[in-house]
Amino acid sequence: MPDIRHRIGTTAPRARVYEAFATTDGLRGFWTRDVKGESAIGSNLEFFFGSPDPSAVMEVVDLVPDTRVAWRCVEGPEEWVGTNLTFELRSMGDETVVLFTHADWQQPSEFMHHCSTKWGYFFLGLKRWLEGSDSVAYPDDAAISSWR
Repeated sequence: MPDIRHRIGTTAPRARVYEAFATTDGLRGFWTRDVKGESAIGSNLEFFFGSPDPSAVMEVVDLVPDTRVAWRCVEGPEEWVGTNLTFELRSMGDETVVLFTHADWQQPSEFMHHCSTKWGYFFLGLKRWLEGSDSVAYPDDAAISSWR
C-alpha cells in the first residue's frame, strides 16, 4: 500500500515538537484551530476544517513522550479511513527531526497527491511556528487548489 512521507527539521526542543502533535493546543497551532477531543491512547480527536461536522476523526493509538505519536483514521474522507498516521521524533545535533508517515492508503489517487502537498505545507508552517513565526493552521493556511 502507498504511503505519504515527509521529513522536516527544526531548532525547537524535542519536547515542544512532541506537544505540537500530542496535545490539542499544539494541533491547533499547526493543523487546524478547531480540534475537539482528548489526546489519550484509545480516545478520539476530531478535526474541523470549516464544516459543522469533523473532516477527520483520529483514534490515538500511541503516545511516547518526546518520541512518537500515532493515530488511526476512523472517520473522514473515504481514502483516509483505515490509514495510519505517525509522527516520529529524533534528535540530530541541534535539530529535532520529524519523520511523518501517512500510511496504508488503498491506492495512489489524485486526492493522495493533494494531501501529500498539503501535509508538506502544514509541516513547513509547523517549522516556522515552532521557531517563532505566526501559525498557518487552518483557516489561516493558503489554498493550494479548489480542494483548499
